[in-house]
Amino acid sequence: MANKSESYENMMAKLENIVSSIENGEMTLEDTMKNYEAGVSLCNKLYKYLNDAEGKIEILSGDKEKDFTGDEK
Repeated sequence: MANKSESYENMMAKLENIVSSIENGEMTLEDTMKNYEAGVSLCNKLYKYLNDAEGKIEILSGDKEKDFTGDEK
C-alpha cells in the first residue's frame, strides 16, 4: 500500500487542503504549480491505496460474489 505512516484519511485531508488553497486563488503561479504537483502525487498515492485495498478484498472474498437473496439450499 501507500506510505504506511500516512493513513488514507490523512492523505485525503491533505488533498482537500491543497484543492482549497488552489481554489482560493491567492497564491502565486509558482506556488499554485507546486501545490498542483503535490495534489497529483497525492491522487496517485490514493489511487494505489484503493487499488491495493480492492485487491485484498478480492483475495479475501475468493473473487466470488454471491447473490444474497436468501434462496440458498
